[in-house]
Amino acid sequence: MIDPVTAPLVDLSPAQRQVVVALKRRGEASAEELAEALGITPSGVRQHLAALRAAGVVAARQERGRPGRPTDLYHSTDLAEAMLSRASVDLSVELLGHIEEEDPQLVSRLFERRRDRRVEQARTQMAGQNLDEKMSFLAGMLDEEGYLADFEKLPGGAYRMTLHSCAIWAVASRYGQACTTELEFLREVLPEVEIERIAHKAAGAYACGYEVRPRDRPAAAPRRRLPVTVTPTTDELRG
Repeated sequence: MIDPVTAPLVDLSPAQRQVVVALKRRGEASAEELAEALGITPSGVRQHLAALRAAGVVAARQERGRPGRPTDLYHSTDLAEAMLSRASVDLSVELLGHIEEEDPQLVSRLFERRRDRRVEQARTQMAGQNLDEKMSFLAGMLDEEGYLADFEKLPGGAYRMTLHSCAIWAVASRYGQACTTELEFLREVLPEVEIERIAHKAAGAYACGYEVRPRDRPAAAPRRRLPVTVTPTTDELRG
């Protein structure tokens, strides 16, 4: 894992940055898929991808399951994550390090205070909203904070929220409390639902993902157990 604080600086053009952001929103994509999303030609995207790959910002793998020639599927690297979350990173990590040296418990309390402040802010602005509106607000709030967030509605009234980037990656990659309080934040502002983290960037996923299920959603019916037929042995038949 690349340390966001010591990661090398890569000077991206605006167009290259758009490619990186579009790629992060998809997790993995071909040049053609990125071209369609960005409204430019596939050859133009390939030129940007070649430069980004040479800089170590993106990587690729070949997928052979599609018709025709193998397709190159691109994904962003840890270096891309470090670049997108680099603003004010050095000072934040340095200060947390000093605080941890003085009082390790204080670091946890700082993350808890940040969570409580965001919970209060979100609750105030979501007052009176239904679940659809709350999900839309939270996705917008997290997107503005730099998480490249979006959500989709699933069958049965459930939702999936995806954070394609980590606005606090430099901190979260060093302090697990950051990820813990992010999940707690969502659970506290949405007490009427059950929230499960289904993908975690810190564990190697391309993004962080959460499944949101209403608590009054009927549970899935248990599988009917098939009857077990026991064949008696010869001795049992004689008895």
